[in-house]
Amino acid sequence: MSDTAGFDAVDLSILWERLVSITDEGATALIRTSFSTLVREGFDLSVLIFDADARMIAQSTKCIPVFIGTAPITLSHMLAKFPGETLDPGDVVISNDPTIGTGHMYDLAVMRPIFRDGALAGYAMSITHLPDIGGMGFSVSAREIYHEGLRLPITKLMVKGELNADLMELIKLNVRVPEQVAGDIHANLACTAVVVRQVLEFMDEYGLDSLAALADEILAQSENAVRQALLRMPDAEYTSEADVEAYDEIRTLRCRVVKKGDRLRIDFEGTGPCVGAGINVPFPYTRAMALYAIKCITTPSIPNNDGATALIEVVAPVGSILAAVPPAPSAGRHTIGHFVVPLIFDAMARIVPDRVMAASGLIDIMTFQGRHADGREMAANYFVSGGFGALQDLDGRQTTPGSSNMGTTPIEVFEPLSGLLVEEKALLPDSGGAGTFRGGAGQTVVLVNASGNDMVLFSMANRTRFAAEGLFGGLPGAKRSHMIDGQEVVGQGRHVMPPGSRLTLRQAGGGGYGPPEGRSTADIEKDIDDGFLTRDGAVAAYGERARGAGG
Repeated sequence: MSDTAGFDAVDLSILWERLVSITDEGATALIRTSFSTLVREGFDLSVLIFDADARMIAQSTKCIPVFIGTAPITLSHMLAKFPGETLDPGDVVISNDPTIGTGHMYDLAVMRPIFRDGALAGYAMSITHLPDIGGMGFSVSAREIYHEGLRLPITKLMVKGELNADLMELIKLNVRVPEQVAGDIHANLACTAVVVRQVLEFMDEYGLDSLAALADEILAQSENAVRQALLRMPDAEYTSEADVEAYDEIRTLRCRVVKKGDRLRIDFEGTGPCVGAGINVPFPYTRAMALYAIKCITTPSIPNNDGATALIEVVAPVGSILAAVPPAPSAGRHTIGHFVVPLIFDAMARIVPDRVMAASGLIDIMTFQGRHADGREMAANYFVSGGFGALQDLDGRQTTPGSSNMGTTPIEVFEPLSGLLVEEKALLPDSGGAGTFRGGAGQTVVLVNASGNDMVLFSMANRTRFAAEGLFGGLPGAKRSHMIDGQEVVGQGRHVMPPGSRLTLRQAGGGGYGPPEGRSTADIEKDIDDGFLTRDGAVAAYGERARGAGG
């Protein structure tokens, strides 16, 4: 099969799925060789294949939403510095610059060119969250980007197969857990090597001289699927806004969605400015979350590639909290960035009410720093989830992250890694928003500092002041709270946990969908039986009919 041959539907499906499976093989290699739990357990990663024209044509099924839209931007900047014709087999280019990538320094992009018979055939890329990058640590406490760690320019980690040992030494000298960081970087190198090898085997097996013709077909099919989905929607213009806690301030996020014909434009004009804390969102992250929201609405079942984003335009005012530029810090950019999805869903609800969900409780990410009982330095990340928002005809899932899809770290893995004891982890009843379809419940987690040393907690919570709103009459979920030894502490900042102290996390619930009057007494009683509601909570949410529901 030459690269100029046409592809029938069966051939295209097979070849397309094969490319996706190659990225999944790369992701498997990455997960198995990684040193950090965020990759091994949380799947905070992505593996991608681009053609020689830098068009993204396949992405691993294990990936988080932000990587849908940021990797092509990162590659374009890499190639601006190192054009394809200047690269050699065995070269590997890296960067963690948040302004051209995923929005914070903790994500490292690793690109390896694919050469076939001496000609450039494409690019393999992997992205993972590193366990540490120096500076203040993964937190929102930085006042400038320079406080946040080691910002690597676009540079070559490998040159013709030889590791840049000086660069690796520089990285290891600037991080708290050098073995874990170095191990994760080598895992990325192994991953991209696997992808390159398998792409070449794939091209040989199917007689492809290049990936260009196949890329044309894949991108055209995806773009047309999005086009047809947009054409089925009415032309409309809708706006939405939301207030969010922004360190010690409040910021308003504004969104205008304009759908006209087969094009859709998302504009964040009117959104408030950056703040002096690490919650600002560089534009590539904002754009990625917006593209993710639209893909959920239009073509959720089609694999991710550049064709699925071709008809969507996203803009935001430079210098706003959704289009941050240096020196604005952005390590905890998810804290604000995860609101982009519910903001767009709220605007689109009037256009496609059956394809959007109420707001979610979102994820709650924390960084712990200190020392183990034996004196070893410790840096560990932990996150728990609030409840998922409800949808039409579907209750929200309990303790499920919204606007992201990271996996959780098992307690058995987290405890020895962190020196923390997980004393309690249980559903939080009455936290999901009431509605015809109820929001998902949050959870209560109690962590005890069992290290014998003071431990520093950097918290990056949201939803402490503004609950997850419901849709179409659904009620909001419960708010999130953090407490140390019974005293509530601010959700975005730095706290010290003495030995033996207890951190209690109460997670936000998801919003409900539709008026509570529409929920049946049988469903209310089942919620009580399942532990999602107490009897008193059911009466407060659904009225006196819940007092004897099912009785």
